[in-house]
Amino acid sequence: MRHGNKINHLGRKTGHRAALLKNLAVALFTHKRIETTLAKAKELRGYVEPLITKAKSNTTHSRRDAFSYLQDKFAAKELFDVVAPKVGDRPGGYTRIVRLGQRQGDAAEMSMIELVDFNEVYKPKTAVAAEPKKKTRRAGAAKKVETAKEEVLEEKAAEVEEVKDTVEDVTPTAEEKTEE
Repeated sequence: MRHGNKINHLGRKTGHRAALLKNLAVALFTHKRIETTLAKAKELRGYVEPLITKAKSNTTHSRRDAFSYLQDKFAAKELFDVVAPKVGDRPGGYTRIVRLGQRQGDAAEMSMIELVDFNEVYKPKTAVAAEPKKKTRRAGAAKKVETAKEEVLEEKAAEVEEVKDTVEDVTPTAEEKTEE
């Protein structure tokens, strides 16, 4: 009986399973999205997410620890230089599994596993709204801030115009330069 044994052996011995997960993790960090069976994707999620959490603390020890899991210099560099900074503020849940249906040959349940922050399809609003609106307790406070900003901008524009006028008065024209 397998009471309480939560690991899915994926029909492989320990060494083969470890190599499979390592290769899938390297492919995921390299390509940011891979297609595989649902069972492999669910196991890969448990293998990859602790690595990404370790990569958030960019130390020599965490780099060596991640490399011991991946055994691939390019994938480890990609993990620490590209993936970890992008997911730095996320508390977990770095991957998303999307079911794709059944495979033609053996009807295996297929899925796509991807790194959440690298999918631009699901985040169109964040690209458009760069600066969120600030909430105020009073409705009039936001209007006061807007009018104050506009006044400051008008004052700056007036100062720039004055400086331009003085610079034009002081600098000689091309005709004056040739006369000298």
